[in-house]
Amino acid sequence: MLKKQYLKSRKISKITFEIPKDELPEGVDGRTVHLVGDFNDWDQAATPMKKLKDGTFKITLELTPGCEFHFRYLLDGEFWINEWHADRYASSPFGADNCVVVTPTE
Repeated sequence: MLKKQYLKSRKISKITFEIPKDELPEGVDGRTVHLVGDFNDWDQAATPMKKLKDGTFKITLELTPGCEFHFRYLLDGEFWINEWHADRYASSPFGADNCVVVTPTE
């Protein structure tokens, strides 16, 4: 799930990325989830998501307003999954679609 907020006072977009436990693929432990995308140069270790008590994974990033960012989730360092609530999807050179989030401007 994506939640978007534009902070006019700071001219920044806050995007919350969230994966509820029931959206994790069947048979995947979900010990760790990393958010990987344009905003961190696709570094698979740079942006770990926090696991909440109910099993949901969540992180909030401050991103440039009015931009599009491609991203995916990496579970347990092995399984790639998409965000079902992405603004759209785009082809990647690796054969799978990337998720796209468009940051608000106001």
